Parts: sequence; structure tokens; C-alpha cells
Amino acid sequence: MTKRTFLTTTLLGGVGIVTAANYLRSSNTSTAMNTETSPVSVRLLDESGKLTSPLTVPKVMMSDAAWQARLTDEQYRVTRTHGTERAFCGIFHDNHLDGLYTCVGCGLPLFRSDAKFDSGTGWPSFFQPVAEENIGSTSDVTFGMTRTEIHCVRCDSHLGHVFEDGPKPSGLRYCINSAALTFRENGAKPSREKALFGAGCFWGVQSDFDKVHGVTATRVGYSGGIKKNATYEDVCSHTTGHAEVVEVEYDPAQINFSALLKAFWEMHDPSTHQRNGPDSGGQYRSAVFFTTPDQEAVVRASAAQLDKAGKLMGPVNTEIALAGPFYVAEEYHQKYHAKHGGGSCRIP
Repeated sequence: MTKRTFLTTTLLGGVGIVTAANYLRSSNTSTAMNTETSPVSVRLLDESGKLTSPLTVPKVMMSDAAWQARLTDEQYRVTRTHGTERAFCGIFHDNHLDGLYTCVGCGLPLFRSDAKFDSGTGWPSFFQPVAEENIGSTSDVTFGMTRTEIHCVRCDSHLGHVFEDGPKPSGLRYCINSAALTFRENGAKPSREKALFGAGCFWGVQSDFDKVHGVTATRVGYSGGIKKNATYEDVCSHTTGHAEVVEVEYDPAQINFSALLKAFWEMHDPSTHQRNGPDSGGQYRSAVFFTTPDQEAVVRASAAQLDKAGKLMGPVNTEIALAGPFYVAEEYHQKYHAKHGGGSCRIP
């Protein structure tokens, strides 16, 4: 039994005993939401909005249960079952704001607003993508016609179709379902940004982040799994795929994401596999769940730099993925060290 399990049992009495018993009976393997397959080459956007050089990243593969936990019913129908939304009904078909459209499934940058035009078809239409590398295509022969279907190259989310009746300079019309996209407006950065971090027992991780200058709020909870409204008991069953994470809100005027990551790397050993300190299992894995495209570019560059430094026992094993649903943990987990004293979760 780890220090964490013992303390939880002591605190919660009978409830803690049930939780601890479930923990000890279960294996320490976790039903991971993401299954990495052959990597793909994509371009991301850095903090200035410029395209990066082609980067090799893992292809995102999830079970149907994982996609259903992440997406709304309409998003799932369109992106995972090759559905089409009704014309003039999508939220972006008449969107004239200046910004970036990304994949709803994995956050990959897909289209900019300066390539959007009014095609009169009732669907968002673009004459070119952010990067050719980010779009995949297949032949679609349904409905007695041959069309070119397009999808996100990283997670295979169905986007729509491309036709050769668009405006110059490409002459193409990328006809896209709104349900396959998310949108981030350009302009001044918001006063607060958020990201989710997993680095083992979230008691200690929250305590560490609370000491970082520029962090304005933290909450502990669960993310990256396949069960909606997950609880601590659910997560300890090692069947939901969730990680214990800290939702970190920070002021980008006081701390940039690179500096936040530096603090994160120093909190734990990111080269371990599904383990940190005395606690083992998928819920304690190292993870960064980004919320913006530039956060992804920064964390991948930072992880590569950490690998290159060669100071770890092995390569960085941190899961890097788009943030999905975040379920706030039970109140007794919030600010645990501040309430009860004590230091690290990283010693037996």
C-alpha cells in the first residue's frame, strides 16, 4: 500500500477502505484513451502564429467509447461516422471573425479565416488549409458519385470534401462541417490561460503549482479517460483511462507557457512509464493536456529539448494531447496539503 492509499483510507474511514480495497485488487494497468500507432508529419503553429517545420507526432487513435466521452453527439456523428450536418445550420458557416480553425478531435490547426469565403453552399468553405500536411484525403464513392473526402491527418476525423470549383489562387473549395472544427479568435491573449498537467499524485502536484509565480488558480481532477463524470473510485478501478491532473490557470503576462513547463518537468520524472514516486498505474502518468494550438507547439519543443539534454533515465514519456473533459475531484482532494500539512507524495 502506498502512502497515498494509506492517507486516503485514514481520512475517509469506511469509504476509504472500499477505495483502497479496489485499488489493491485491481491491476496497475490502465485503459488508455490514446493508442499510439505509426507517427505522422504535421505542421503546428508557434506562439507567434507562424507555421513550424514539419514535426513527427503520434497518430491519435481512440476507442469509440473514448471519442464519445470527448465529443458531443453531433461532433461524434460527423467526425467518426462520416456524417454531414444540414446546410446553413453549422455554427461557423456564417462566421466572419478573424482567427484559426482547428480539429475538434485533436486540436490540429486546419484552416485560417483569411482563406475562408462565402460559397453559398451553407457550409464553411476555404480555398486552402493552414498546411497541406495536416489534411488527408480518400476517395468517396457514396451516393453514386466520386468525391474527394478529407480528414484530419492525425486523428482521422472526417471534415468534409474538397471540390475544384473554388476561387483563386487554388481553385479549390474545402467544404467543411462546422461540427468538425473549433475556432479561436485572433487578437490580444485573454487575461488567463489554462492547461491540465499530470505528474503523479495530484495532491503534491497542486501544491507545487500553487507556489509558481503567475499561477492564479488550481483545481485537481480527472481527465484523459472514457467515463463521463468520473469519480475517484472510478479512476482507482484502473478501467477508465483517466489521469489525475491539475487544472492550472495562469496569467500569461506574468508567466509564459515555457516557464510553466519548466516548473512541471522539475516536479517529477517524465521518463517513467505510468508511474511517479511510490504510486504506479495509468492514473499517475505524466501528461500535458493543452488547450490552445500554441501550447502544443511549445510543449512538444520543450519535451524534445529535455530529451536532447540527456539528463533523464530515458526518453520523455509524457502524454501530450488536446484537453478533453475535466472532472473536478471530490472536495477532500482539493488543496490537500494546504489543509492537512505534509509535503511530497513522492516518498513511500
